[in-house]
Amino acid sequence: MTTTPEKTDLVTVTIDGIQVTVPKDTLVIRAAEQVGVQIPRFCDHPLLAPVGACRQCLVEIPDAGNGRGMPKPQASCTIPVAEGMVVNTQITSAVADKAQQGQMEFLLINHPLDCPVCDKGGECPLQNQAMSNGRGESRFSATGGVKRTFPKPINISAQILLDRERCIVCQRCTRFASEIAGDPFIALVERGAQQQIGIAPDAPFLSYFSGNTIQICPVGALTSADYRFRSRPFDLVSTPSVAEHDACGSAIRVDHRRGKVMRRLAGNDPEVNEEWITDKDRFAFLYARQADRLTHPLVRDIDKADGSRGELRPASWPEAFAVAARGLAAARHGTEGGGSGVGVLTGGRLIAEDAYAYSKFARVVLGTNDIDFRARPHSEEEAAFLAAEVVLRMPVTYTDLEQASTVVLAGFEPEDEAGSVFLRLRKATAHHGTRVVALAPYTSRGLKKLDGRLVPTSAGAERDALLALADDAETGLDATSVILVGERLATVPGALTAAADLARTTGARLAWIPRRAGDRGALETGCLPNLLPGGRPVSDAAARVDAATAWGVASVPDRAGRDADGIIAAVAAGELSGLVVGGVEIDDLPDPAAAREALAAAQFVVSLELRETEVTRAADVVFPVAPVTDKAGMFVTWEGRPRTFDAVFANPGSLPDLRILAGIAEESGTSLGFRTVDEARRQMNEVGPWDGDRAPATPEPKIKQRRLARNKFWLASWKQMLDNGVMLHGDSALLATARPAVARVPQATYDVLAGATHVTLTGDRGAITLPVEPADLPDDTVWVPANNSGDGVLADLASPGSAVTVKAVKA
Repeated sequence: MTTTPEKTDLVTVTIDGIQVTVPKDTLVIRAAEQVGVQIPRFCDHPLLAPVGACRQCLVEIPDAGNGRGMPKPQASCTIPVAEGMVVNTQITSAVADKAQQGQMEFLLINHPLDCPVCDKGGECPLQNQAMSNGRGESRFSATGGVKRTFPKPINISAQILLDRERCIVCQRCTRFASEIAGDPFIALVERGAQQQIGIAPDAPFLSYFSGNTIQICPVGALTSADYRFRSRPFDLVSTPSVAEHDACGSAIRVDHRRGKVMRRLAGNDPEVNEEWITDKDRFAFLYARQADRLTHPLVRDIDKADGSRGELRPASWPEAFAVAARGLAAARHGTEGGGSGVGVLTGGRLIAEDAYAYSKFARVVLGTNDIDFRARPHSEEEAAFLAAEVVLRMPVTYTDLEQASTVVLAGFEPEDEAGSVFLRLRKATAHHGTRVVALAPYTSRGLKKLDGRLVPTSAGAERDALLALADDAETGLDATSVILVGERLATVPGALTAAADLARTTGARLAWIPRRAGDRGALETGCLPNLLPGGRPVSDAAARVDAATAWGVASVPDRAGRDADGIIAAVAAGELSGLVVGGVEIDDLPDPAAAREALAAAQFVVSLELRETEVTRAADVVFPVAPVTDKAGMFVTWEGRPRTFDAVFANPGSLPDLRILAGIAEESGTSLGFRTVDEARRQMNEVGPWDGDRAPATPEPKIKQRRLARNKFWLASWKQMLDNGVMLHGDSALLATARPAVARVPQATYDVLAGATHVTLTGDRGAITLPVEPADLPDDTVWVPANNSGDGVLADLASPGSAVTVKAVKA
């Protein structure tokens, strides 16, 4: 919360003859902005520490008889204001104007005049300020009349390219890497006139946030491998949007030309992502225009003679709606001797309006509560926890993270799973002294950059670690503390309950942070088997009546439905006949093998998908859906903050999920009451929040006694930010910066491996072989990334928390 400064904390200065009162320690360059004076600058950035590197912001500070004067022009980006100070900028001072023009001449001595081919041309601060604050001609020439050149470009990483002769050594990039991201691989090298940006030998600039250096570079020195020479700024149309890769809700700007996204930049939103985004948010947008993008509905013909299934063929939208409606109706009522009913799996990539459509479609059209957005390991305990502690609440914001005394991370790795949260925690630790405590198997790279304290926790032992924190004087949780729990905690019986109890006993605030952008919206709109939209519990009769009245139907199903695991098991066993699957990858599911069995056993499958997948190949009707660029909508952040955005393109080849579901519903003889995003959002607002008790009874967690056989280890795992995910397809430069997949083992185990370079881990689903590294893990735990090797750990090895063996593989 921002507080108003006391009068004693305010000072009055005069800038270009105008008096202005600003908080003490305000920089002169910021005070000038308050009176509408834009002082030219290159190194200055409001989110970076002052450095005075470029010297372009020189101003005159004359003696006003109070001892505040200075004999020479000063860099306004490093001088704080003082009471009675007089400042003359280039607007009123010939001295300041001459100093700025002279500095511009120095910067341009060796800077190439390649603006027509430079990626920054047309939006370049140097280009603009050379015109506004520079001389018409230079009094200097480079040695021998030839400007200095370097080999170009230099690959700082696979994604970031450096043209060194354009660099003006403003140090924005190196300061961002060190101060904001904590990845100081990029640094200044050499001295004097030879000073330049460089990287350490064999240490490329591998950072999840490296693309921010391109955006804040005031010249064209840093460029993107994907965007380089692709377009000009004045050829682009810009549309504000929201990033779709995680639950942070980061503001972005989509620049496009002729129906194609050319690049994405960070938007400026001080309450959420400030001016920073992850490289995934910046570069991972090519997935929507891959060759396997679905462009028309597909329908599978059934042989009328023997009932055999044919191949998928193109179909019109009306035909696909009709076939889907008939097939789902037949699956809902079942066949003689077989199961009946349809389950709905929605995944976590949906906008909130689409999630609401799935929720209503399941109850009104299919007559079921068998719906679940959690296409990942989960539990019955988690469903109750989400209903009681998360839905419709906003207990923690980004600002709260900055001001917290202590932040506990449980089942959550912010650098990999929520980049903007990680950067805000970096800011909190640096500026506010926030302590970060992680209940994790080892000290990750992200935790090191947060100067955090590790509470070594074996895989599956998070509940016990949370219980112990209540009496941990070193952690010192209180009302100014925050507990952040990740979705992975749901795999540990009793862990979410322990986190909620810890928050209640200590007064700390509790927040749940999922990985995917659509998870929180799906929760709010009722894509759970025990929860209706607006936080209404299925078990509450009044809640069911309220929902039925809002939807204009006689009733809604009164029995809590099956979760994702239950739906898959019921289909495989023949208890359910059909499936509606919206944007769910088989390998995202807790048990991919069981999911494949269910797909093969299902009587009728409808898939709503962007690109061809295992699900679409097995489906009976396939509908192409619109990516986020082709539709308006809303994501709900981990905080509970709604983030709306407009469509970038109008593509008739794909429709929002909600429009497809509305079409199937109408063919089924039922109306969802909306066809567009705006109509769905209005209906969501009309349904509104539930004002009764929204928390169903929390089931008693089933705590099993864990026993570890000899020579086995508990498996810890999470997904790294850059992995095998389908939404990263198409961007080879970005994928080349992904952290390599390695197996981390305890130091004692590594010593026993006696120089082995690789290990083979074997679980109940198979085996994988990875390079091995030692880490400060508990002696009974090993760690591997969750979606980097083959089809992923879940498919090829075992589920996290289960036991695996480790065997040395020598080169």
